[in-house]
Amino acid sequence: MVATSWPTDKWPQGVAADIDPAEYEKPLFSVLDESARDYPNNTYTIFNDGSRTFAQVKKTADRLANYLASAGIKKGDRVAIFLPNLPHFPAVFFGILKAGAVCVTCNPLYTASELNYQLNDSGAKLVFCMDHPQFYPTAAEAIKNTGVETVIYCNVKSYLPKVKGFLGSLLGKIPKADSHDPSHLSFDNVVASASPEPPQVSIDPYEDPALIIYTGGTTGKPKGAVLSHTNFVYDLKALEEWGELIHEPGSKPEKLRKGGFHTYLGVLPWYHSFGLTVCMLASCSSGSRLICIPDPRAGNPPFTEVLQAVQKYKATIMPAVPTIFVAFTNHPNIDQFDLTSLMGCFSGGAPLPPEVCKQFEEKTGAVIFEGYGLSETAPVVSSNPTDRNARKIGTIGFPMPGTDVKVVDLETGQTELPKGEDGELAVSGPQVMKGYWNRPEENQAVFRYIDGRRYFLTGDIGNIDEEGFITITDRKKDMILVGGFNVYPRDIEDILYQHPKIQLVAVVGIPDEKSGEAVKAYIQLKPDEQATEDDIRQFCKDNMAGYKRPKYIEFRNDIPVSPVGKVLRRVLRDEEMGKKEE
Repeated sequence: MVATSWPTDKWPQGVAADIDPAEYEKPLFSVLDESARDYPNNTYTIFNDGSRTFAQVKKTADRLANYLASAGIKKGDRVAIFLPNLPHFPAVFFGILKAGAVCVTCNPLYTASELNYQLNDSGAKLVFCMDHPQFYPTAAEAIKNTGVETVIYCNVKSYLPKVKGFLGSLLGKIPKADSHDPSHLSFDNVVASASPEPPQVSIDPYEDPALIIYTGGTTGKPKGAVLSHTNFVYDLKALEEWGELIHEPGSKPEKLRKGGFHTYLGVLPWYHSFGLTVCMLASCSSGSRLICIPDPRAGNPPFTEVLQAVQKYKATIMPAVPTIFVAFTNHPNIDQFDLTSLMGCFSGGAPLPPEVCKQFEEKTGAVIFEGYGLSETAPVVSSNPTDRNARKIGTIGFPMPGTDVKVVDLETGQTELPKGEDGELAVSGPQVMKGYWNRPEENQAVFRYIDGRRYFLTGDIGNIDEEGFITITDRKKDMILVGGFNVYPRDIEDILYQHPKIQLVAVVGIPDEKSGEAVKAYIQLKPDEQATEDDIRQFCKDNMAGYKRPKYIEFRNDIPVSPVGKVLRRVLRDEEMGKKEE
């Protein structure tokens, strides 16, 4: 499928308009095999000063694939990963794929009932979990009344330097469950007993699923997006083609260097497609180092250990969501850390407020380029140019090479709208999922054929300006209708972020007798700051049209965010609806 060139004269110089299909017509595990072949002795994972090379990770993945095949896992079977960002994760992920099976990534913060739903819905036969006082018992409880036949628990001790492992055991600091079911297996024992000979499995990269990833479930029960090997390999190749950075002061931008020049900060969870593709897989395909961060909030104050990791391991690339950039810039001790190694930061997962971008870049010297994607698109759809002078802050840039984006009408999703007009974004490209797992009605609702191409309706509202930059104005379901005016929460949030005392903000629509809906703003102030409702109202009066101004303002110590870092407007909206019903 060849995409026409994107209509803009701002397309980054040296970036191709398309990706040769031969580049991505291969199994996803080939990215590990190729890096292990080209950079066998280069460090891949870093965890608490312990490291593993690409050759070591490949050998572990091969052993796991061998074990899975011997345990009866066949091509197409689903295997769940219930792990935080541990160094075991890449080997487990690639090992499952090498066995011909399908990964099902699960949020390690799930309760037993949430995990049970996902295991049942996907039909998983085996689950990898962390040997931990919380995670292991959750997994053991969650597998009840499911098709899971085997649990493999992963302890961190074998991935620590020997001295740390010894001292940790001695002092009782290495997490582990209080007890294990005798029928469950130790990861280390499984790896030690298996041969490093993966089974020979024939993979059709376009058709065979690599991953079932569950969406956030903002409209009900989570749905499993089925993604093929091609979906991911394409996105990796597109990112390689797109990304250019200035590697030394005064030099010209160039493609991201391979073979160990870069160090990726694994601060985003890898069970989520953003962290998985743009961090764990991208670091692998480029032969780069990967810092494993199981808990970004660790340290006192929170996020201190992340800052320490940036300084200690000289992280150069950081994919993150806006709340992480906020956490960096508002950390009380940020000036005590050397963060100048950071070069490029990919922002996604939620709109990036321009003020947050400005503050982070001033404090670190890194460049942030905002992109856009969804779980259903593996996830990258578009990105701003990685050059400060070429990007347009507040937009999501241009589609990846070989990807097309249309703005279509909200009613049918079939009619393309003129430039500048708001509509639903529809995406066509090699990264678009096969469909939702066992949800034919859902698939019918989200796919359209336009001019002979298959498009996915994203549920996001946006427009394309005269220069070709795409802007997200909001989620379709988040739009607020105030007295006949369309109000987009993001628009109001971006303005409120410019207030010097505001750290986090969320805007939702709530029922209103007069105007149909009214705007409510939830505000979390920066530490040690104080402000009144009148202060905020005056700021809004000075900076936004009357119909946009929040009718209601509520100060909060914390605003709910998902484990990925997205502000959860849905939770706040549900709270409001609960109050109305009382």
